Amino acid sequence: MVTWGWGSSDAAIALGTIPVAMPKNSYGATEEGLMPWQEEALAAAGAETPTLLTEGTEVPFEEIAAAGPDLILANYSGITEADYEKLSQIADTVAYPDEPWTTPWRDVITTVGEALGQSDEAEQLLEDIDGEVATAAEEHPEFEGKTIAAVAIDPTAFYVYKGADPRVQFLEDLGFELAPSVDELSTDESSFYYTISTEEVDKLTSDVLLSYVADEKTRDELAADPAYQAMEQFQDDTVASVVGESYISAVSPPTALSLTWGLDEFVASLEPAVQAAG
Repeated sequence: MVTWGWGSSDAAIALGTIPVAMPKNSYGATEEGLMPWQEEALAAAGAETPTLLTEGTEVPFEEIAAAGPDLILANYSGITEADYEKLSQIADTVAYPDEPWTTPWRDVITTVGEALGQSDEAEQLLEDIDGEVATAAEEHPEFEGKTIAAVAIDPTAFYVYKGADPRVQFLEDLGFELAPSVDELSTDESSFYYTISTEEVDKLTSDVLLSYVADEKTRDELAADPAYQAMEQFQDDTVASVVGESYISAVSPPTALSLTWGLDEFVASLEPAVQAAG
């Protein structure tokens, strides 16, 4: 079995099936190209590192074929119809059910479980994960009903994640509600995000603004940027920041392995902003 995209590798590993090949990662990953939760899970299973496929948007067909898979899992990916047809010539291929990069993280797990003939195990895995998330939500009743907007900011763009994005769905699992302004400003730019100009950022209102930033230096620079000081969340100190590439990746979107790996840190990053929101 080979995996491509995001999340299916982790679901398979969590279910005890190690891929013969899976994507290499760079953002938040180890030098070898594994996410830290993957490295930990493989070590716990006493498994060797699978062949790591060349990272990028282009599907590495030759590398996948060379791995000799009997199954290809790409159920959270951006493969095209032409990609799917080529992959299907290599082995039975599972693609996303609707739009690229929008499969809910739970569906990634259940689909992988079904493809591997481990549906019952996948349901149990979900129950275990949901139990941990539910416990976190119960321990933080102040999250319930708070409106939130999740964003990523870089020097060239201000990205807003839409309701179809698993990042947002995870926040809803913790009790938050997607801020109405997210839908009001939404465009058809993508199925799971859109960009807005710095002149419009003050229209993105919410009780809490969640910002994913690579490091503390970037977080501090954003907080001091006059363009973002126009936002009520920066003025009211209701901005939460998930800091660090690994922690960003752990919830962008969450996976069968990453969600529980980064849950405590993620919840802790939200607490001060929620308290400030009252």
